[in-house]
Amino acid sequence: MNLTTNYMGLTLRNPIIAGSSGLTGSVEQVKSLAANGAGAVVLKSIFEEEVLNEYADFIKEAKAQFGEPQYFDYNGQRNPIEYYDYVLQEQNLKKYIALLEGCKAAVDIPVMASINCFYYSVEWLSYAQNLERAGADALELNMFFPPTDFKHSREEKEALYFKIAEKVTQAVKIPVALKISPYFTDLGPMIQRLSETGVKALVLFNRFFSPDFDIDKLEVKPSFVFSTPADLALSLRWIAVMANKVGCDLAASTGVHDAAAVVKQLLAGANAVQVASCLYKNGPKYIKELLAGLESWMAGKKYRALADFKGKLSQARSSDPAVYERAQFMRYFGGKKSVTL
Repeated sequence: MNLTTNYMGLTLRNPIIAGSSGLTGSVEQVKSLAANGAGAVVLKSIFEEEVLNEYADFIKEAKAQFGEPQYFDYNGQRNPIEYYDYVLQEQNLKKYIALLEGCKAAVDIPVMASINCFYYSVEWLSYAQNLERAGADALELNMFFPPTDFKHSREEKEALYFKIAEKVTQAVKIPVALKISPYFTDLGPMIQRLSETGVKALVLFNRFFSPDFDIDKLEVKPSFVFSTPADLALSLRWIAVMANKVGCDLAASTGVHDAAAVVKQLLAGANAVQVASCLYKNGPKYIKELLAGLESWMAGKKYRALADFKGKLSQARSSDPAVYERAQFMRYFGGKKSVTL
């Protein structure tokens, strides 16, 4: 079987990408994922929150060890915060570049860098350029501006997506992907507009922390850390709806736990499929099972290559496009046996 796929102009030996997570945070982990068949890896993200959280500890430790820092001088103005900020960013960037370079030297599959950003910062342009110089095959921007931010309007937050996409794609020559959430007022048109910004791919969708309550300790605790097979429905629908309506590639993410889910996302029109939760649960060797299941299904259907069936069940190629719309809800849950449009 020919499992190769083209994603963002990169040729992948198969469509399964190990998504950005703790499983892609070291050279040894990435080597294991590649050895077990991953078509590409997205490295563990640089998180803006991590840099900010480290900041206070860094200042405290630096002062304890070295006393007051040597200041940058701007027109006679001493600014210790700028100094600490510079040093901390340099340290984080150096660690990430070391990870990237180590992985590039260790594996022969595409290695993509990842930045997880929740506000616009000019520093990310510098990060992106440095990661390109370090050899990243592509850059994935995991973008999310919280709907719990009541200080900025919907229009302001949505405009940030376009601003960041424009700035980063102009700053680097390597392909850039946006990993986005489904939390938009007009999701379909937003996906379409983002696909026309110059990015090479959109990843549908990212996954967030979900709080739960401990009713005995009366504390907030993390829950639902991993996706479930049921989570496939949202990304599957939107991959199928948006295939052939966007100006870039599409990658599916969230809810992919078995080979059948991989097949479904390819039938919907995905160029690639990202996995993480199923690897946490089953280990890197599970990639081999996913690939074996994909090949077995293809053999049963007499497909020789992914192109033979990619997008076959997308809305654009469906003989009944309404199957993705409200009409089907009425049919199955509204007591209607048939619906005329």
